[in-house]
Amino acid sequence: MRQGKKFALFQKRSFMEQVKSKHMEVEMLVGYMRVSKSDGSQTTDLQRDALLAEGIDPKFIYEDLASSRRDDRPGLASCLKSLRDGDTLVVWKLDRLGRDLRELVNLVHDLTQRNIGFKVLSGHGASIDTTTANGKLVFGIFAALAEFERELIRERTMAGLASARARGRMGGRPRKLNQTKIELAATALANMETNVGELCKLLGVSRQTLYRHIAPNGDLRNDTKRLLS
Repeated sequence: MRQGKKFALFQKRSFMEQVKSKHMEVEMLVGYMRVSKSDGSQTTDLQRDALLAEGIDPKFIYEDLASSRRDDRPGLASCLKSLRDGDTLVVWKLDRLGRDLRELVNLVHDLTQRNIGFKVLSGHGASIDTTTANGKLVFGIFAALAEFERELIRERTMAGLASARARGRMGGRPRKLNQTKIELAATALANMETNVGELCKLLGVSRQTLYRHIAPNGDLRNDTKRLLS
């Protein structure tokens, strides 16, 4: 009799686990919306209505009241964390998700790696739906444009640096120690009576910066010699 009850209890638990497992495997639509200002001048009403019309449960809609340029977007972080295998992330417009095309491409690529779909409801990216073949094709074009944009920026940067070097200017931050200051510091350090603290104040640099260019005995570092040459 006891064995029968144990078997019945085992069957009941097994059935409940199967139901729970099937429930967890249900593919869900998860929405994300964002406005740039949190002072009440902008609202998410239009985005929310569009996401609800798509059939998204209000419990699975995440939001941020912050500019896309900010790194700390807790709503987006929670949204991405909640997504599971087979789910689809839905946004009203493409610019609600990322700050630039490259970030968007990287984000959607990560979603694809996790077997999560991505869908845009309106705007320029309305043809993007990575759960369909046509949508994947459109996103592939976006990815190619992002790569083209990245290469174009790199080429322009390199060309600008080459042009600056040709005119005697070097890229990067201005050096705190120019050639005149380095020569002055080297001469001063060669004198054992020089107060290093006072010298640093005079030159407007830290002791660490000074010794990065010149040894305590006044000799120039090899990197400094190459820089001056």
